[in-house]
Order: sequence, then structure tokens, then C-alpha cells
Amino acid sequence: DVDKVVGNAFAFAALKSFKGSVITWGTGDAGGDSRAVQQELARSVQQVACTDRAFAAIKRDGSVVVWGDPTHGGDAMFVRKDLISNVRHVAGTSRAFAATKTSGKVITWGHPEAGGDSVAVEGALAEGVKHIVGNAFAFAAIKNDGSVVAWGEAGHGGDASSVTAQLSSVQKVASTAFAFAAVKHDGSVVTWGSADSGGDSRDVKDALSSEVEQVTGTEGAFAARKRDGTVVVWGDVEYGGDL
Repeated sequence: DVDKVVGNAFAFAALKSFKGSVITWGTGDAGGDSRAVQQELARSVQQVACTDRAFAAIKRDGSVVVWGDPTHGGDAMFVRKDLISNVRHVAGTSRAFAATKTSGKVITWGHPEAGGDSVAVEGALAEGVKHIVGNAFAFAAIKNDGSVVAWGEAGHGGDASSVTAQLSSVQKVASTAFAFAAVKHDGSVVTWGSADSGGDSRDVKDALSSEVEQVTGTEGAFAARKRDGTVVVWGDVEYGGDL
């Protein structure tokens, strides 16, 4: 009766459908050992997210339970009061978590340089966030108005200032390890982050100017599917950036 299995880099967490309980295995200090939070994971868990070495579970009452390596988000002590209720979604980078509350406010914890510190964009994350995507070291949040807020390691997608003006009417965001790609309502794509990992899409700019329906990332490259069924790729050739 296992409903879903989530794996981080070193451990697994299985969500059982009947009671909403979670069982874990793998490297103990990376989340494989969940005995410290065993009672909290015994029932009513609805979603499990992960970093490379930790897990975060959202319960039916909107509270969040975390376990695993404290340096990778396994300790939420400093934001615990914000995670007691009303959390609807949790996303992870390699070393940090971001929780979206029902109000659209975002709470972050974990390694500061991997998105755990969001003080610089605190105002923008105070309300109205619809969805969050994490890559290895940064987060990108889509707001209800179609704008995007990015934070984390600047060179790896945490700084979107070079494309802020273009980040409107965004519907979806995809990621590689170190870059992001946003699909806009008009079918165009905007990219930022590490140039080598797909953050620079100038070579395929014309092809990405319209009619893109979906973008998917590997660790180092993006592939965009267009309305006519064709596929456009860019990024590191070793990771699929060339057809």
C-alpha cells in the first residue's frame, strides 16, 4: 500500500496511502533514519520533498516535519513557528527547502547559499506565490501575477535580474542543475543561470520566441517541445544540449 517513494541522494522515504505514514531507509544521517520523528510520521502525511541529504513532509493539518542532515535542511528550528500550519507545498534544492503557505508566503531554511536564506527577496515572497521550483543551488518562484522571484546562488539561477523585465506572464518554470527556463503565456522561453547549463539560450533564441508548450531539463541542458511537435535543445552537449 505504498503510494509514493521519494529518493534523495542517499536515502528513500515511502509514503503509505492508507494512514499517510512514512517509512525510510538508506544512509541514516541523510534521512534514512527517521526514528527521531517517527511519531509525527505515523499518520496524515500528504507530501514528501527532499534535498540531497534531508526530507520534509507536509501533513494534512498543514504542518511540516523535517529530518536528515541539519546542514541540508534537516533542521528547521529557526522557522519552526512558521511551519506549524497552513503549508501547502515544499520544494528543495540540493541543500535547502522552501515552503509555500496557503497565503502565498514563502518560508525557507537550510544552507544559506543554496536558497535557505531568502532575506534579500523577503518582500517579494511575503504573499502571492503560486509555485516554486528548485535547482541544485537556487529557487525560482512563480507568483500569481505571472512574475518570477529567484534567490540562492547568484551564478546558478539565484539572480534573475538580467531578465526580470522579460519574466511576466510566466506559466511554468523548468530547471537544470544550475539554470532555469520559464515558459510564458505567449509560448516564448526566458532563461537565466549558468550559461553552460542552459542559462544562455541565445543560439536558439528565434526558435524559442513562440509556440513552446513544454520545457524539460537534464542536469546540464534543456529540451523544449513546440506546438508543431518539433524539439529545440540547448545547453551542455554532454547532457543532451545538441540533437
